Amino acid sequence: MGWATRWRGGASSHGKVITGKGKVGLHHPRSGWTTRGRAANLEASIIGADMFKLYYTPGSCALASHIALEEAGAAYTRERVDFKVSQQTSPEYLAINPKGRVPSLATDHGILTETPAILAYIAQSFPQAKLAPLDPFAFARAQSFNSYLCSTIHVAHAHKLRGYRWASEESSFADMKRKVPQSVGAAFALVERDMIKGPWVMGEQYTICDPYLFTVALWLDGDGVDLKSLPKVMAHRERMSERPAVRKVLAVEQA
Repeated sequence: MGWATRWRGGASSHGKVITGKGKVGLHHPRSGWTTRGRAANLEASIIGADMFKLYYTPGSCALASHIALEEAGAAYTRERVDFKVSQQTSPEYLAINPKGRVPSLATDHGILTETPAILAYIAQSFPQAKLAPLDPFAFARAQSFNSYLCSTIHVAHAHKLRGYRWASEESSFADMKRKVPQSVGAAFALVERDMIKGPWVMGEQYTICDPYLFTVALWLDGDGVDLKSLPKVMAHRERMSERPAVRKVLAVEQA
């Protein structure tokens, strides 16, 4: 398939997640969708809904969207963007995402970029997966959390290897890199102290905040942050690693 391939299905039936016995697929708060629930969502997607296509790069923030698609039971395909050969800046990929970054999600309605937007769209496309609160204020709180990960933690992390986005002098790059353990550490200290309600970010309900936190928490080791100072974050990372959808996606990305 070409880079600009768009996947199209019939009229959307997201939300009509019915099993063969006419029952809505069940959600398990610890392990995510049951096998029956995922199969039901997949069947509904194939029969009358959009087919998504995720453009991703292993080790990037696209992991959060990848996990969310799997958790939702969405019908989707994936295409790896090879940063080693600068595929993200190729004319073919820039036609999909002019920002030259991942993730990008091709939908029947067009291309979506930016992780918080993609996660919200997945959650609202598959309401039976219960990946986002229904209450408007609670949903806004979830969006606030994901926006913090995107605008503060990810940016602080990027100073380690992508200082050229903000400066031109090599000495500036080195200074930015030295600052990362402190800046990322301080941002995560706030998450640890004030933002994780437990056992999941929003409390008892697993949401789109959880795969996103898991994704950026995987970068902590390389960022030089003291992991012992973040017991709740690390316990969350461990819980996430036990989920079947997460294991499946990690196996794909690490292959």
